[in-house]
Amino acid sequence: MKRIAVITSGGDAPGMNACIRAIVNTAYQEGIEVVGFRHGYRGIVDNLFQPLHPDDMRLVSQRGGTFLKSARYPEFREVETAQKAATQLNNHDISALVVIGGDGSFRGAAHLANYWQGQIIGIPGTIDNDLAGTDITIGFATAVDTAMEAIDRVRETAEAMARVFIIEVMGRQAGFIGLHAAISSAAEAMILPEMDPQPKLPELADNIKQARVAFPDSSYIVILSENLWPGGVHALAESLTKATGVTCHACPLGHIQRGGRPNAQDRILAMQLGQAAVSAILEGSSDVMIGLENEHVVEVPLHLTFDRDKPLAPRLVNLQLGLQGVNFTSKKVRKNA
Repeated sequence: MKRIAVITSGGDAPGMNACIRAIVNTAYQEGIEVVGFRHGYRGIVDNLFQPLHPDDMRLVSQRGGTFLKSARYPEFREVETAQKAATQLNNHDISALVVIGGDGSFRGAAHLANYWQGQIIGIPGTIDNDLAGTDITIGFATAVDTAMEAIDRVRETAEAMARVFIIEVMGRQAGFIGLHAAISSAAEAMILPEMDPQPKLPELADNIKQARVAFPDSSYIVILSENLWPGGVHALAESLTKATGVTCHACPLGHIQRGGRPNAQDRILAMQLGQAAVSAILEGSSDVMIGLENEHVVEVPLHLTFDRDKPLAPRLVNLQLGLQGVNFTSKKVRKNA
């Protein structure tokens, strides 16, 4: 084993830097050199080569984003582009490639495996937490914390002004952030991609009206996953305003959920998976993702991480649905008692 390469690909996630540190430091102890390519797969093709050494890793774990930079690179789907990447990896005498990223990044890794004979290891780094085969992904816990803190701040002004807010969170195809943010912020309603049937406008409006009758001076928070409602959060807020006669304010949280320092959970997870990735390479593994299931590190074939859906935990969905309407309905019950 001469040299391991590392890339971060797709959307950045808090904890990626901590993962790189664990890979570099673990490999160094085994006498293995580690290099990086900046800007993901594009960096391999364009030869954006960067040596990595433990001396450079001292103060990276607490930093958000990724110092290796990242990029979305749809051109990598092309055979010729993947072949160019394989040639660059061979030119640098790379024996194994570690890809830290999400669904699209792992699809790219599986594509590369058709044209390159080296070992490929995936590490789940995405705030969406939508990769099958792992209970949690690097960046998810921090993104939920960030969303919760933002919603708490919105709640304070909403409560002071007795306002209704529709808060849009990330997760266009997966409702993990939305669900966890809704539970942790005690939201009155949530709209997620996985909900079947989806809440209808009359139902949402009726619930807001009931809450207004029960608690006219209180706030009301709806959590909405991005790109789910036709026209987005602003269209939903406008429609609910017309349907309820109550001004409903749109509040998209946007990329604030990606940024900031990783929390303790993400730092520990990232370093655990980074160390395990080097061990997997030494053991000869390839074309697998290193994940965490029931607190145990596992190896999952790369194609299974994106060929199957990862469901929301039913117990958490039921928890939020069971709690979110109790406040105003319980007051009606008391009045009728």
